[in-house]
Amino acid sequence: MKRLEALRVLADLTSGHPVVVTCAATSRELAAVKDSDNHLYLLDAMGLAGSVATGLALSVPPNAPKVVCIEGDGSLLMNPNVLPTGGYLAPPNLLLVLLDNGVYGSTGALPTYSARVNLARLAEAAAWITRSTDSVEGLRAAFEELCGIDGPAFLYARIEEGNAHDVAKLLIDPVTITTRFSRWLRQEHASEVGA
Repeated sequence: MKRLEALRVLADLTSGHPVVVTCAATSRELAAVKDSDNHLYLLDAMGLAGSVATGLALSVPPNAPKVVCIEGDGSLLMNPNVLPTGGYLAPPNLLLVLLDNGVYGSTGALPTYSARVNLARLAEAAAWITRSTDSVEGLRAAFEELCGIDGPAFLYARIEEGNAHDVAKLLIDPVTITTRFSRWLRQEHASEVGA
């Protein structure tokens, strides 16, 4: 499964969810698939998607739609503390989707540690409910299953190395991204977040 294929599935499944997206190729490719107001792209903030998503999940009521974090292996390995923090704080409506290609895809495909460090097992050890897949069908099924459980959920998706070709840089101003995401969150979930 390629990252772009995984992102097409996730874009289809998350139209009603707040989505926090890691930086670089993942943000660019998701924006190319479907740029949406419910996407909070974290440009130039590698390692922080899980932290932002955890904070957001803690700030909305437990019955709100899952806050979905789309993260990469290199970014998660820059801030692995998000796993024990999320497991300890246990927001009931947090779903972290890890797209693991085994490399830093935006910086010349240098290898990450994920070939020898099992990130799904780390999440499980930190009290996340975990599922793993390496296919489009498995991604869809695991996502739908994990959206139905309470507690921090971790969806490990093994993807192929390589970035999509001919995807434009994401040049939206970060202030604009934050403003439109905040507006979407208030409008779509006013009754749930008490706005």
